[in-house]
Amino acid sequence: MSKDILSSAQKRFSLLSGIRNVLPTLAYHTCSTPLPPTDKITLFTCNIFPPNMVVWHHLVRKFYGDGVDTFIFDCGGGLDPATVPGAKVQRYINAMHPTKIDVFLQRAAQHRKYVWICDDDVFAVSSRALDVLHQEFAQSKTATVSLRPRTWWHFAIDGKEYEPSGSYCIALDREIFKKEGLNAQPADGNTHPSHRRKPMKRYDTLDKSNEELIQRGYRCAIVPEDVRNNCVVGFDGTSIAALVLAYFGTPERVLDCFRNATQEQWGGNVYPRMLAAVLSGSAVLQLGEKIMGKPTYCKGMPTPEALAEIRAHAEPLLTEDRNFRGIDTTYDQLLSSI
Repeated sequence: MSKDILSSAQKRFSLLSGIRNVLPTLAYHTCSTPLPPTDKITLFTCNIFPPNMVVWHHLVRKFYGDGVDTFIFDCGGGLDPATVPGAKVQRYINAMHPTKIDVFLQRAAQHRKYVWICDDDVFAVSSRALDVLHQEFAQSKTATVSLRPRTWWHFAIDGKEYEPSGSYCIALDREIFKKEGLNAQPADGNTHPSHRRKPMKRYDTLDKSNEELIQRGYRCAIVPEDVRNNCVVGFDGTSIAALVLAYFGTPERVLDCFRNATQEQWGGNVYPRMLAAVLSGSAVLQLGEKIMGKPTYCKGMPTPEALAEIRAHAEPLLTEDRNFRGIDTTYDQLLSSI
């Protein structure tokens, strides 16, 4: 039943947002013009949870200033461009993430050399990332620079190990990407070593291209952990919060979903993920209120106090490898950054 909730929420959200965004998407494919050439890095994100953008864009402007151009795919149809001044906002259907990346690279970014793809729940906490990217791309044959690699498996290529760059926060040389005929699509056939009990089977977004770049002699840089942690921090899965809140519609129905969860469900995967997402979404809302200096409304979001009660009930029932402490750490880091 718990898997059915997320599946149903995804389908419902995609349908409703698709209705809102189908005409802007068609217009984008038929009438849009590419971004003009510039030496700036082009920062690209996709959003279905507008409260993220208040915090994300505030920190982009604070730490990167005029050093980047920002382009946002509004895939929920609810983002007010006034909350992200200076950014280019394009309403677009909530297609699969690799498809949105490919569409952006092939159309809007076709005159740009460096494109920085960043999830909307990965936030700047210093200006250091821009310097790091420029330094890394200055090195010969650098195709990508990652600030949030995948850590649960690695590439084994010609007797060497390489961390996968991931797609959460990665800058790429679009000219190399185009010259090599690459794309962001996932693929079957991943037989590389896993760091978990479960073997790998699939290449996720950008993984196959990552592998091919390494095999073709390109450098896919992974920023050292201590450096990247001083550049960006992130929540995990706030997009799930958007789905859950839209699906249930009211704070009480969201809370009832969690209150009615069994011990077995809290010991599984779906309910902890959903609660972590809603807790993260609530944290983002609170940060946004501090930035804007006024209360913000998010349909379906319970109060922080009500969520704290659910969290207190759920935490003792989670498996040993799960907890919500990372949400608190990220919130504190962002609070000191805004």
